[in-house]
Amino acid sequence: MNEPRQPTLWYRQVAAVIPRHMLLKSTGTMLFIAVFFGAYFFLLKHPVRAVTVMPLTLLDRLVSFEPLTMPLYVSLWVYVSLPPALLATPQELFAYAKAMAGTCLLGLLIFYLWPTAVPVADIDWTRYPGVDFLKNLDASGNAFPSLHVATAIFSGLWLRVLLRRFGAPRWLRLLNGLWCAGIVYSTLATRQHVAVDVAAGLVLGGLAAALSLRHHLPLKSQPTRPAPR
Repeated sequence: MNEPRQPTLWYRQVAAVIPRHMLLKSTGTMLFIAVFFGAYFFLLKHPVRAVTVMPLTLLDRLVSFEPLTMPLYVSLWVYVSLPPALLATPQELFAYAKAMAGTCLLGLLIFYLWPTAVPVADIDWTRYPGVDFLKNLDASGNAFPSLHVATAIFSGLWLRVLLRRFGAPRWLRLLNGLWCAGIVYSTLATRQHVAVDVAAGLVLGGLAAALSLRHHLPLKSQPTRPAPR
């Protein structure tokens, strides 16, 4: 008779998947980020028409400036690297890249057609060196939609499905949600975006993730292994 089979422990599945196609994952992620930033900063420095300043809302007045959220803000670049690291096949990697690229291209197209910026804040940025560096580098343009938020929610939803696929514990899935929410919050707390930008980014990233996950990443059953004697 066949021995009963038990699911492989989730962290062993993760450890087995991460090294697969490592060259494709690492070079693809770095190349994607480099090309994106090239286009992003070009549009930031060369708007084709007058820049629209986005309006403030009640939420913007309720969320105070918090420079300590800077690490959360910049952690996006680690966060967006996690889903491709956890994908097992080139087909899934290309599906993820295509969906992420489509999300960013749509955002860049909006920046081109409708240049936007956040209102000038009454803050002495020189008192906050980390945020001051960000402001000098990224300025406050290319505001609507927030691609920072769009890529965070896109990555968060893909990670949610991948963690379920591995059978990861609830605390890890909760941590994923909190990290994603923290990145979204940091865009307001660092005054990089206003609430309208964040809402548009949530819609863009959420729809792109839902559509791509539906077509390209079905929830698969976990690999199994023989039970110990």
